[in-house]
Amino acid sequence: MDATIGDISSPGRVAEPGEDIGLDELALATRNHGLPLEALRYDLTPAGLHYVLVHYDIPAAEADGWRLTVGGRVRNALTLDLAGLHSLPSVTRRVTMECAGNGRARLVPRPVSQPWLVEAVGTAEWTGVPLRVLLAEAQVTAEAVEAVFTGADHGVERGVEQDYRRSLPLPVALGDDPEVIVAYEMNGLPLPPQHGFPLRLVVPGWYGMAQVKWLRDITLTDTPFTGFQQAVAYRLRQSRDEAGEPVERIAPRALMIPPGFPDFMSRARVVRPGEIRLEGRAWSGRAPVTAVEVSTDGGDSWTRAALDPSGGHDWAWRHWQTSWTATAGSHVLSVRATDAQGHTQPLDQPWNRGGFANNLVQRVPVLCVESG
Repeated sequence: MDATIGDISSPGRVAEPGEDIGLDELALATRNHGLPLEALRYDLTPAGLHYVLVHYDIPAAEADGWRLTVGGRVRNALTLDLAGLHSLPSVTRRVTMECAGNGRARLVPRPVSQPWLVEAVGTAEWTGVPLRVLLAEAQVTAEAVEAVFTGADHGVERGVEQDYRRSLPLPVALGDDPEVIVAYEMNGLPLPPQHGFPLRLVVPGWYGMAQVKWLRDITLTDTPFTGFQQAVAYRLRQSRDEAGEPVERIAPRALMIPPGFPDFMSRARVVRPGEIRLEGRAWSGRAPVTAVEVSTDGGDSWTRAALDPSGGHDWAWRHWQTSWTATAGSHVLSVRATDAQGHTQPLDQPWNRGGFANNLVQRVPVLCVESG
């Protein structure tokens, strides 16, 4: 594995002045892809359009030989094959997932990692076994404080060979709001390879780094997990030396389906004068979205958009819509979301070293012209 690519695929490094980062980012882009914003029209994102981020390689996985083990601070260690998991009580939940680095490419200086703009998101229906069902069967002991999840993806981080591992505090692992799922289906079909076949973790409301793919082991520990992906990567820090705060729940965000059609010379969208329908999706992992506002003058003024009912999907995005009367000239359209806890999107994004949780409002340049 190329050491440079292995280093930047785990967030945290910042480009030095004058550094050429294009080739490294191209290497990342060949394995990862985002959601085309026009696909925000779908309530459920088709699997092939849902964003993908793979830290290492997609591991070889055969359903027949796959085993999930549950051990550590438990009284009843488990080894389950896929048939055993399918025999347990299952749930289906509609969940919006977003990469913790979504929006990273808009930061200056820009962290050297996957250069997402705003496209690292998708919504799917995930089917599987509630994690608390497995932990109840395993009989977690009183000493346990965290559950550590190990995927089959394997690589090198800063010279150390390791599997991808993340942990959750025990109250989150055992909770029902959100209800963590060991998933084996996406949108009613077996997980695609790039989404973790045959098993993955789904943690509603948390950024994508928590959703461990190709899940093969769950270990209950009596001390906090300090592995690379937990204690080094995915921390909100201003400098290399500080410990930083952990990245956890998704900050509120609204996205607009770009109206009209693209002009690749000006990088603007082109529309005709008259009434234009504006629509998109909004979500938050901290509390339900309660308001979406749209600006057609670059953020100088804001008006409320209409929010569709959630339909009982507490952890999925909500559709919003409004109309705008376009007049000839240049415009900048913006959209922002606010959740029930009062969190809203900033107009100026604070910088952090890993480029995480950047929920700066979306800005869409629009050129309104007459036909021809």
